[in-house]
Amino acid sequence: MATHDHNDHHEHGSELSEAQLRVRALETVLTEKGYIDPVALDTLIEAYETKVGPHRGARVIAKAWADPEFKRALLVDGTAAIRDAGLFDRVSEHIIAVANTERQHNMVVCTLCSCYPWDMLGLPPVWYKSAPYRSRAVNDPRGVLRDFGVTLAPDTDIRIWDSTAETRYIVVPLRPAGTEGWSEDKLANLVTRNSMIGTGLPLDPGKAR
Repeated sequence: MATHDHNDHHEHGSELSEAQLRVRALETVLTEKGYIDPVALDTLIEAYETKVGPHRGARVIAKAWADPEFKRALLVDGTAAIRDAGLFDRVSEHIIAVANTERQHNMVVCTLCSCYPWDMLGLPPVWYKSAPYRSRAVNDPRGVLRDFGVTLAPDTDIRIWDSTAETRYIVVPLRPAGTEGWSEDKLANLVTRNSMIGTGLPLDPGKAR
């Protein structure tokens, strides 16, 4: 008969960080009190991890690269343009798209907390919510970009966009050279999450999947 080794169970449980243990304890209490449905919570987390993520934003950027009319509409009213294009069933309000140019590079931050376009980019990275990023992005944007491996020409202006609960920004990076005639699906493979935040650039066309 199979037996369960409780000591082994506790050893595995000890691998959780203190923060993870606290989250698990809080979830247990809220579940016992009937405040949350663990199944619904797991479904929501899975959706943001697998169904809602940077690939959605990548589809928007790829379409903007391939369709000048859509790009113009996107820069005027991001939410309306995405909704009218029928790319997704649901689109959150107040999405603002800002386009990089040869003379200007855009970078997004939330200096107050961690406002972020979840439905376009999925779960925010840990560094986006950190105090060092939130302060340095404003005070030393070139230094932050260097930390991410991005070096811009000295004459390139950097504009910082501060997200709020009412406005969520997404950066339209420059389309890589050598991608003329590419399909939107192929273009989307070049778009990274960081390039849509402004802390990165699209992948080299030679690395497209």
